[in-house]
This record gives sequence, structure tokens and C-alpha cells, in this order.
Amino acid sequence: MKQAEIETFLMIVKTKNITKTAENLFLSQPTVSHRLKCLEEELNVKLLTRKKGYKQIELTAQGEEFVPIAQRWLSLWQEMQQLQHGREQLYLSIGCTDTMNSVILFELYRQLLNTPEFNMSMKITTHYSYEIYGLLENHEIDMGFVYHHLHFKNIVAEPILREKMYILQSGDTALKKEKLHTDELDPREEIFVSWEANYQIWHDQWVGKGMRPCIQVDTFELLLQLISDARRWIIAPASVAERIQSLRNVHVSAIANPTQPPERITYKIRHKYPNEATQKAVQLFEEKMMEYLRTKSWGAI
Repeated sequence: MKQAEIETFLMIVKTKNITKTAENLFLSQPTVSHRLKCLEEELNVKLLTRKKGYKQIELTAQGEEFVPIAQRWLSLWQEMQQLQHGREQLYLSIGCTDTMNSVILFELYRQLLNTPEFNMSMKITTHYSYEIYGLLENHEIDMGFVYHHLHFKNIVAEPILREKMYILQSGDTALKKEKLHTDELDPREEIFVSWEANYQIWHDQWVGKGMRPCIQVDTFELLLQLISDARRWIIAPASVAERIQSLRNVHVSAIANPTQPPERITYKIRHKYPNEATQKAVQLFEEKMMEYLRTKSWGAI
């Protein structure tokens, strides 16, 4: 088997389309078809099938079974290339949600960069949770951190943080209470973030009674800028509350509602068939990360 044939097959698995595969790999369609044919002839199995009237290609049963084998083969080939070229520096690609990068891990990244013996090159990208699952499924990243536990056949999820939720108001608020019920706040002045599905359900039941918040955002930077207005308020997990409090004059209150909002759970996700060439880097980062999280009061598991 050739590396180009394996890469082409895995791209077809991702796109389920010969034309799209050719575009993504900057190849002609005949070249893609030829590579697939050579791979099938060498394996002596049919990997893909195309139904009449359908543009998308489907995997055969043997094709489904071959996907993890192809992924492991490509991983070993990449490891062999690193060995051949004498690359000693570790490499790691991480996909995170916005607040995971901006609030929770940025300090760890800074610590690692300032540690001379930490000889690792990292690529860090920011995405929505569902996008991170897809990137990991396709081996485009080595590990990810998400707030939603989605069921993917080849993904293993492990909770690492369980954070309580708090109410944050501008430091100029007149409602400076240790505990605050959401009924005491004007829902029209809320800055809303949909932290995860269970929180959304709780919020719909307890906040606003059907009234929409003044604004809904999905980044930490917007939260930070908008909370400065004395009228505004937000509900946020412990790490976000702590970070905002370090940067803005805000008042933090515990939530007095009889039914508490669900804690925000952060999951570390990994592929069942990881890239062997990056496993040392993944293990080292995980160790450093858990050491770091245990120094915080956010709720490390």
C-alpha cells in the first residue's frame, strides 16, 4: 500500500464524494479513481460502492472495517517519517472551544512556552464543540476539549472539569447580594450564553419565562466587553466568573434558585485509534494540564 492511496481513501471517507476529494487533494478525478482502484486491487476487496442516482459514495462492509486500519497505517507511516528525518521535537494539535482557550488553558499555554525543557510544538485552534468532534474523527487534531458529550463511534470522552454556575453583574449594581435569585434580575438585560443543552433547558424554565435576553453571544471577548454596562448581567461557570472578575469590576453572586443550574462539564476527547506519532505529546500535555487544573478551584475531576 502507498501513502497517497491511503490518504486518498481516507479523504473519500470524509467527503463521500470523488469530485470533492479531488478538489481537496488538488488532483484530477481520474487520479483519485485510479488510486482507489489500485488500493482495492492490492487488498482484493471492494471498499466503496456508488448507488445509481446518488452522488454520495458509501462504504462497503469491508470498507467500514478498513477505515481504522487505514488510519493506523497512516499514523505509523508518519511516525516512520519522523524517525527517518530525526525529528526529536514533539508536535501536538489541539482543538478547543472559545472559553476553554481564552479562560481555562491560556495560562497553561503560557507556562509551557516559558518552560525550556518543554520541547513541544503545539497548534491550537478554536471551534464549536460539534466541529471539534469532526476534526478529531478525521485525525485533523490529536485531542480536543468540548462542553457537549456527543456520541461518535471512534471518539472517547472523559470529563475533566465540573463547574458551578454564578451570576455576574457590573460592580456598580445595586443588587450586591451573596446569593441572588434570577427573578430579582431583569431578563431583558441579560447577556446570554448557551453553555450546553442541559443549561439551556434550565434557563428556559427559570429565567425570563419566555422573554428573550437583550443579547446572546458565543465568545469570551464579547462577554468581557458587554458586562461593563451597569444594567447587564450574565450567568457563567466558575472559571469564566473568576477570569472576568480579574479583568473587570464585577460582583459575583451564588444562585439562590431552589433548582440549581446544571454544572458545566468539560470533556477531554480522544480518538480510539490515535496517531501513534503524537501519543507521547498527548500524554505529556495531559499530565501538565491535570497538574495545572488541580491548582485551580474550578472543580477538576
